[in-house]
Amino acid sequence: MKKYAYITLLLAAVGILYQCTAHKMLATNPPKADINSSPVIPAAESISKMKLEPGMAIKLIASEPLISTPVAITFDRYNRIWAIEMQDYMPDTSGRGENEPLGKVVVLSDKNKDGIMDTRKVVIDSLIMPRAFCLIGNGILVAEPPRLYYYELKNDKIVKRTLVDAKYTDGGNVEHQPNGLYRALDNWIYNANSPKRYRKQGDKWLIQSAHEKGQWGIAQDDQGRMYANDNSTNLQGDYFPPSLGLTNKNQRGLAGFNERTVADNRTFPIRPTPGVNRGYMKGILDDSLRLVNFTAACSPMIYRGGLFGPAYTFNAFVAEPSANLIKRDILNERGNVVKGREAYHGREFLASVDERFRPVGLYDGPDGALYVVDMYRGIIQHKTYLTPYLAGQIAKRNLIKPLSCGRLYKIYPAGRKLVNVTFPDDAVKLVALLGNPNGYVRDKAQQILVDTKPQQALPALREAVKSDNPLLVTHALWTLEGFGELKADEVLALLQSPDWKIRMQALTVSPNIIDQDNYSRFTAVLARMVADNDTTAITAAPYIGFVTGAIQKYDRKAADGLLFSLATKYPKNIYVADAIVSNVQGREEAFQKEMLAAVPDTALTINKRIGRVVAAIEDAKLNSDPALMAKYFPRGVAIFGTVCKTCHGEDGNGVTALAPPLNKSEIVNGDKSLMISILLKGLTGPVKINGHVYKAPEIGGEMPGFADNKDFSDDDLAQVMNFVRRSWQNKGSKINASDVKTLRAKLASREKVFTMEELQTPQKQNPNIRTN
Repeated sequence: MKKYAYITLLLAAVGILYQCTAHKMLATNPPKADINSSPVIPAAESISKMKLEPGMAIKLIASEPLISTPVAITFDRYNRIWAIEMQDYMPDTSGRGENEPLGKVVVLSDKNKDGIMDTRKVVIDSLIMPRAFCLIGNGILVAEPPRLYYYELKNDKIVKRTLVDAKYTDGGNVEHQPNGLYRALDNWIYNANSPKRYRKQGDKWLIQSAHEKGQWGIAQDDQGRMYANDNSTNLQGDYFPPSLGLTNKNQRGLAGFNERTVADNRTFPIRPTPGVNRGYMKGILDDSLRLVNFTAACSPMIYRGGLFGPAYTFNAFVAEPSANLIKRDILNERGNVVKGREAYHGREFLASVDERFRPVGLYDGPDGALYVVDMYRGIIQHKTYLTPYLAGQIAKRNLIKPLSCGRLYKIYPAGRKLVNVTFPDDAVKLVALLGNPNGYVRDKAQQILVDTKPQQALPALREAVKSDNPLLVTHALWTLEGFGELKADEVLALLQSPDWKIRMQALTVSPNIIDQDNYSRFTAVLARMVADNDTTAITAAPYIGFVTGAIQKYDRKAADGLLFSLATKYPKNIYVADAIVSNVQGREEAFQKEMLAAVPDTALTINKRIGRVVAAIEDAKLNSDPALMAKYFPRGVAIFGTVCKTCHGEDGNGVTALAPPLNKSEIVNGDKSLMISILLKGLTGPVKINGHVYKAPEIGGEMPGFADNKDFSDDDLAQVMNFVRRSWQNKGSKINASDVKTLRAKLASREKVFTMEELQTPQKQNPNIRTN
């Protein structure tokens, strides 16, 4: 304790100094980086290496040894910081020891209320690669692959551990496994990189399907719409709340979900960044050796703190640890569509010349500040995709050690006094916080109320849904839903609101309320909304389409009447079309015929979208038996599920913004030397599959090669290729381990990934990619 007390005093002094001088200091350029050296910068000096947006201040609030290798944080109702430490991640470039139980969940407290953490308590110890957690009820959800556990706690000590999901992660390497555990506006817990959502109902846990999105990190805006990204993409998002559009399992690529929100992927580091995985490739680094585009984008955050001022309303922040920076984006909403742009070109919101500055998590907090989780380490690339080039860069600048650093910062307007909102025990006062300008405060107040369900809060909640404050109405509405006390009359009244955002929330919650006793009343209101022609009618139309699914089980004729009315009125609107199709699982072909009778033009969007699903269903009937493929190629199945599935899809039909289809691919079914070459050395740039040219942003920029990955033998790679070449509708010839071995030797000196242009060069000009 004496050691920590000394650290506390030191950090307090440093914090006060930087709080007073940060704006002035950061307005000038930090010292230039030495490209040949990346020493560990003492925590007290770290801010001097940063360049921050003018007008903003940054404060160090925790560092080693109080915190080590943090990857995620959250706050409890007492404003303590809970953190996940992943100290077992990549101890060296080969990953030796990464399965050691070194992970922890710790809680940091600020005992003297100076804004700097000064005490540390280990709550859960001996975890292996923990990646996400969520405080809920009297405990905490913790993701420890492949399982998801719920720990009941009393006085920060474990009382009981319950297995929630034995397959929270089902395959995928550490960079492509589910994470996030984000407790959203609709009271469900969502994840990046996962098709599942979770909800605690008494002592039971509900697990349902969800829209899969993103890679590392997930966030929501004030309307409860979700945002994510992948490593090469600035920001992706949904135009509709996450509970909608989940009712037709045959429908892929639902319009309005996983959309490219911000197209700008350019980055502007303030130091040379040669230590990126593909730094040797043309176009990855510029002439000054700085990263050109995102390669490790993560932890998108929609700023909702209410502290930064109007210019920061509906802004997004995205971390890029490979380039040691944080980007700011400005978003805007037009109808259902949310799009944005980078806040400024040529610079970033925050950047550092310290190569070990690794921002991997961005969060809002109880004081309205932006919190930054800095893993602070040299290696962040997992061994699965680590190139020899990057391994060389790591060795050159001694980036392997140390492994026990970590820092937490908060950013806020310079000169502003920060005040933490406290969460009272009084239920009525908690209800009042549902209208607070700070989105974190609103979320936390809702969560406390839903977890504890104090009955004395109900009258105040019912008054709150009548308020003229849309934010208060929104959270009161979903709090009542979380209580199980929301009434149909309250929702029907809100469907008449002149405020579109309130109507939007009422539409979103309607499927949870519609039942045998009230469906006809909802049908009548929805029909009037379809007939309406006000300025928000077309914005409301997809919501009506989604909600209609809840009426089907009670009156299919009435539901179909609403769907045909929408189709007739908006036959060219892709969001309306896909909302309609989401209702017809199991009867797509019959519905297609009825739709063609009502709107016979086959060129209309509605008919194209339903036709697409019908064609996909018929196409899937031709697929190979998955059980048979697993019998023949067991190792191939395991590798595909661990490494390939995340990007190429479980059905082999590709994943938007990540990778093209493998199913019916000319590469997969063609000359085996081409597929072996790609698997060994990787592929970059556009690729033509089934007559369609896939290129960014429709797919990511590059597939990594595995020639240098010692975890996969020649036989392993042959097995996964044979699995792919015989699965779904592929009929490729067999590949032997000897084929892989031969081509591996021929390509041993090659460092660059292939392009399709190279691979399609006549064999006499490119003889080294043949296996026979």
